[in-house]
This record gives sequence, structure tokens and C-alpha cells, in this order.
Amino acid sequence: MLIAADKFKGSLDAAEVAGHVAAGIRRARPGTAVEALPVADGGDGTVTAAVAGGFALRQTAVTGPLGKAVTASYALRDGTAVVELAEASGLRKLPAGVLAPLSATSYGTGELLLAAMDSGARTVVLGVGGSATTDGGAGMLTALGARLLDRDGRPVGPGGGPLRELATADLTGLDPRLRETRIVLAGDVDNPLTGEAGAAAVYGPQKGASTADVELLDAALAHYARVLAESLGPRAAEAARWPGAGAAGGVGYGALAALDAVFRPGIEVLLEVLGFADALERADLVITGEGSLDSQTLRGKAPAGVAAAARRAGRPVVAVCGRLAIGAGELRAAGIGAAYPLTDLEPDPAVCMERAGPLLERVAERLAAEHL
Repeated sequence: MLIAADKFKGSLDAAEVAGHVAAGIRRARPGTAVEALPVADGGDGTVTAAVAGGFALRQTAVTGPLGKAVTASYALRDGTAVVELAEASGLRKLPAGVLAPLSATSYGTGELLLAAMDSGARTVVLGVGGSATTDGGAGMLTALGARLLDRDGRPVGPGGGPLRELATADLTGLDPRLRETRIVLAGDVDNPLTGEAGAAAVYGPQKGASTADVELLDAALAHYARVLAESLGPRAAEAARWPGAGAAGGVGYGALAALDAVFRPGIEVLLEVLGFADALERADLVITGEGSLDSQTLRGKAPAGVAAAARRAGRPVVAVCGRLAIGAGELRAAGIGAAYPLTDLEPDPAVCMERAGPLLERVAERLAAEHL
């Protein structure tokens, strides 16, 4: 049995999910060989999954989204670093109840990239979920050595709002190691930088942006892309329309346009990095899952990616989840033969979240009884 599940957000991280599922299986079917490979799709929990998969945990102090120092983690193994934007510039790094849609900065993400390169990484997987920022990656580029200046030659302020004052972008000072470093954006959104499907319009309200803020940020990001194109050439203008440019408030765009990054579905990247193919060879049955199996799951989330890879290898897949909000036909179409939600045992979602571990073990016992 190969357990390749994502976190149950708000209850259990991916490693804890795997531990409870394994405990339930062994209780129901003692002697069963169980292997755990916690997974993630680039959002919260990506570093935790990498560490559970054998990467070394590293920590460093970086600039948080409001400019104050925060401690951020990344994972490192054999010249590859897994960096989670949310560790430096995420909503979870904001004080409780505080949002800063116009001024939150991605500067700390650039510092995390520097720390990874200082540690010897020349391939960096940058998970781009859970950001607090809508600054187009301007803060990240500044930390890496770019100079973004207003008409008076002064650095523009932090966040997406001040980008409307941007006059020139000098990227000649970017850290030279970036030319030798492969940066892979790992995410599950394919939004462009601007417009109705862009970073500000779609994700700005989640970060506290009002309707007026969204209009301001969208215009500022469009202006930012024009100024970068003046410095970098037409490719920077084209990059604003590429899938993933709108990821993490436009950090995707900054990386695509200025760092020659490539954008790939987060779960595909993490499965490669974690050695999922080798583990799959040893498996008779794969168990995946996340807190909520719903329509979003089918759009590139971790369980869908696990199921697709397992189906290509001819391995059956079942899922565990907190709640199930899609039908059996949709599950089968995604390559998942059956799903086992905690709400089958406890209808109250709040209780499910509070007692997720014990309930998950009971669900796993049922799963083992039906599939082993």
C-alpha cells in the first residue's frame, strides 16, 4: 500500500495523514506492507512534504510580507531546493486579522532563493501557493538585485500599489548565479498576470483587496509589465499572458519574465522530486486524498495528479478525505476508484476537523477491509 496524500488543511499535515492511514491499515490487516510518500501541489505544506520525503530541512530569517523578519523553511537534497513562497510571503505570515493587499511584498521569497543558492542549490522548485502579495514578484526581484525606480530615481515602495509609480527597471544587478540556476514554478493555477482572470481580479479579494484596490492593482501590474518589457524586451510583455504568470499575485510573472523560470503543475513537479515513480513500482494499491475532494481537486490538485500517474502505471487508486463533494462518476474519470470521507463517520465538519486523526484511522480500517 502506497499512501500519497496531501494535507487535510486546518487539521493534519501530509505526513500526519499518512501516519494515521497507515495505523488504521495495520490495525485492520496486520502485516500489510505500507509505504508513505506525503505529497503537495506547491501550496502550503510543500516543504513539509519534501522533508518527509527525505530532503533536509533548512531555516533562515527573511523579510515577511509586511517588512518584519520571519523565520522561513526550505528543503534541500543533492543540489535541489524546494522553496515554498508561503513560508516567506504567505498569508499565514501575516498577523491575525491583518491584510495588506496594496503593500504586502514578496521580498522574502527572493531572500529564500538566495539562501537556497547559498546552500548550493542549482535547481529550485518554487511552490507558488498561499501568497499574501500582489506585487508581480517585484519584491522578489529586488531582493535578488534588481533596481525598480520611480521618476526621481528612488526605489518604489513595497507591494503592488506603488508599482504604478515605476519608471525604470534595472535588472543588470541580478545575482549572477541565477544564470546557472534552473527555477521551476510549481503551482496549480494557470492565470495570466492581468485582466478578468488575472492575479488581482481573481485572488486579490482573498488578500483583502476591495473593488477599487483590484482595479488599482491590475493597472499597476499592467504598467509594471510594460516597464519590464522596456528593459528586457518583448518576451517580458509576452510572459504576462503565459499560464502561471498570475500565480502568487504575479510572482509567477516576475520569475517567468526575469528569471527564465518554467511553469509546471505543482503536483507533477513534486512527484518527480520525491521519487514517486519508484515508489509506485512497489505498490499494489495507492491511497491518495486531501481535506476536501471537490471540483477544485480535479483541476490539478495533488490527488488528481497522483491518480493520473498511478493510472498510467496501471495501479488502482482510492482516496481518503474530510468531505466528498463530487460524484462517483467524476471520481472514476479522475482515476479514483472509491473515496472514504470522514463525514461518513461524523456528519459535523467541525468535529471532523477536530478529531481528524482518530476518524482517519477508522476510515482506513474500512478501506483496508474492502481492498485487502
